[in-house]
Amino acid sequence: MTVQPVDQILSADTAMGAVTLRVGDLEQMSGYYSQAFAMEPLEEATRGREIHRVLGRGETPLVRLIHTPDLPGVDPRQAGLFHTAFLFDTPASLAATVYRAAQDPRSRFAGSSDHLVSEAFYFTDPEGNGVELYTDRPRSTWRRRGNVIEMDTIYLDPNHYLQTHLTEESVAAGPALAGAVGHVHLQVGDVATAREFYVDALGFATTQADYPGALFASAGGYHHHIAMNVWNSRGAGPRAASLGLGDVSITLPGREDLDALTARLRGRGIPFDADGRSVTVTDPWGTQVTLALPDLSTDELLAR
Repeated sequence: MTVQPVDQILSADTAMGAVTLRVGDLEQMSGYYSQAFAMEPLEEATRGREIHRVLGRGETPLVRLIHTPDLPGVDPRQAGLFHTAFLFDTPASLAATVYRAAQDPRSRFAGSSDHLVSEAFYFTDPEGNGVELYTDRPRSTWRRRGNVIEMDTIYLDPNHYLQTHLTEESVAAGPALAGAVGHVHLQVGDVATAREFYVDALGFATTQADYPGALFASAGGYHHHIAMNVWNSRGAGPRAASLGLGDVSITLPGREDLDALTARLRGRGIPFDADGRSVTVTDPWGTQVTLALPDLSTDELLAR
């Protein structure tokens, strides 16, 4: 696996921000993310005919819902979102959220896996968007082969996990327990093209490429902040306007990181918009990616 020059990679302090979803039924989807995943509405704004609502835990935005009911539904064969992965600090917090999601009749449980680096549970929301709920194992336990982080997909018994980790206190705490967007997994039309954009241009580093039809990449040696696969979408072109993924946001730690990013994009002739505090660029399948400094407020998130 090729090692990228230091000035071509994102800072180790890079993190994922709130994911934007275009939704057909704002009240149902807002209620679902609140009830199933213990999120609270943080802010709301109206832009023309669109209503934008941000939900999260504490002061951390996790998802922005944009009410666009006239768009067609999610097509699982198109490029777009495979899942948004919400990261929890402890097994008890994860278990409480999994329990909530499993109790919600609008949830579709899609499985659970031990990935060696993490333990994860998968759901599909009422409009067909994938959701992962997970917690990381300590980095000291991750197995590495050079720049490759070893991951696997091993069955994880959800009932045993809940019996082991679920507590009344964690269920009652709900949104008071921390949460974050740990990574975003995308559907793309071609892995090589995705690598050119997300690794070569944006500056993530490949961490795992052994899975057929998939690529995992991160900043700072994390197992992955971004993943791309063609399992359902091989050969897909730019996505037509539809419900589902609106944009992906990434938080950069400092001005020098933003400057280095714009230099990479200019060097590759990739068009972008910049306002001094953020850069917005579109991937080959029409997904908007915004990389911003960490002081971007919820109000500014709504204004994008």
